[in-house]
Amino acid sequence: MALPLLWLGAGVLAVGALSQKRPGHVKHYPGAKLAPVTPKDGAVVCCGIYGLFDHSGIWLDGHILELKGNGLIRAVSSQRFVAERSGKQIYVACDGKGGVLADPQAAERGAAMLFQYRHYHVLNNNCHRFTWYCLTGRNEPLSFFSDLNAKLSRRFRTVLSWHPAS
Repeated sequence: MALPLLWLGAGVLAVGALSQKRPGHVKHYPGAKLAPVTPKDGAVVCCGIYGLFDHSGIWLDGHILELKGNGLIRAVSSQRFVAERSGKQIYVACDGKGGVLADPQAAERGAAMLFQYRHYHVLNNNCHRFTWYCLTGRNEPLSFFSDLNAKLSRRFRTVLSWHPAS
């Protein structure tokens, strides 16, 4: 009986996350028909999770640094990043003209944490918070993909366009 209630709760959270699209931060969300780009080390990447959520990480040497749901920080291939998720496409955060937004220090910070564990919580300490920490070195609250988009837009001083990775 608890499992259906858990799924219902996840659905409510998803609707809340989708309703938090903030005007002015994102020009093109993941899934828009845009030209593919080649990720750079330190770029923010994402993929969809069953059409309800987004999972984010940092690109490094053809791999993606991510915080897994069990708290493990790991580097995975592109195929592994999207495995067991609904999307088969990885998207890269870009500026309004399609320039990849990347910070080499983000890759360095993420690589320094490989194979460590962090307490994972779907709202309070998730992949988006890990991604933001890699970019800034600041451990700030970040719950939803829309929150990450707002922070990325401010940090890079641009409206975001999420392009498919080539």
